[in-house]
Amino acid sequence: MAKDPVCGMDVNEKTAAGKSEHMGKTYYFCSPGCKKAFDANPSKYLKGGGQTTGGRSGHQM
Repeated sequence: MAKDPVCGMDVNEKTAAGKSEHMGKTYYFCSPGCKKAFDANPSKYLKGGGQTTGGRSGHQM
């Protein structure tokens, strides 16, 4: 399992809605919206370690 860096949800790498490469690391996403938000500004989500309070509080649809 991986953690979606945008919303903090746990994501199965095999069934993820999307993935992106950034600085040699692969990130997995629960939805196309989270992938789009990450791709637009990866540093915004990597500095704080993602939104992990309450599961979907930072969820992007």
